[in-house]
Amino acid sequence: MTTTPIAGKATAVAARATDLSKVYGQGETQVVALDRVSVDFRQAEFTAIMGPSGSGKSTLMHCVAGLDNFSSGSVRIGDTELGSLKDKQLTKLRRDKIGFIFQAFNLLPTLTALENITLPMDIAGRKADKQWLENVITMVGLSDRLGHRPSELSGGQQQRVAVARALASRPEIIFGDEPTGNLDSRSGAEVLGFLRNSVRELGQTVVMVTHDPVAAAYADRVIFLADGRVVDEVYAPTADSVLDRMPRSSGGSPRTPEFDAKGRTS
Repeated sequence: MTTTPIAGKATAVAARATDLSKVYGQGETQVVALDRVSVDFRQAEFTAIMGPSGSGKSTLMHCVAGLDNFSSGSVRIGDTELGSLKDKQLTKLRRDKIGFIFQAFNLLPTLTALENITLPMDIAGRKADKQWLENVITMVGLSDRLGHRPSELSGGQQQRVAVARALASRPEIIFGDEPTGNLDSRSGAEVLGFLRNSVRELGQTVVMVTHDPVAAAYADRVIFLADGRVVDEVYAPTADSVLDRMPRSSGGSPRTPEFDAKGRTS
């Protein structure tokens, strides 16, 4: 397993899972979704999580992001232990320290692009840092679309709004669950480029679940899960190097039904 970080990368940890397990059901119906997973997500680093269907990749992200409970082990966001938090405290942590980007955009149709971007801060009663917000909006290319509602935007533009919303509050870490899954290849590449730039230029930390080796190649690091365990890891990935690693992590061949020749899910 490759374990040496990229030279010059920050070593501080934005999120950490230690011996993390998630079990559904009991007895004969019991399913172990995560099996004592330990993994760090370092600050100012872009990590992709990959694995075959049922490997536990989305469960890992949801548990680390505080969206799902875990059965045993530990999760920390910065210095905060999630297992010790009550519901209201967990809600506040997600609102203040975590950004989310989902496959389905999750924009409110009655709000403009700008109102959708600032909505989490408005709900929290916080004012946006105007300079930071301007930088984010410029980076994702939305300056001339701020007054448009979601129905007036393309899918790629809607996902840009979702990316800007996740970045606007300067969270400690951003989680993306298949953020390009509903986009064409060009729009997907733009969104991935924005995430990549947010890490390089803004010092953001990004963790993304994806099936797509081409998408994973935008990351600094890819971790591979199989049967609820981390089984491999690669730094400075390319689409080809991800495909080469996948047989060892999923037990298949590079052209299993999970992926086609261009890395798209089939």
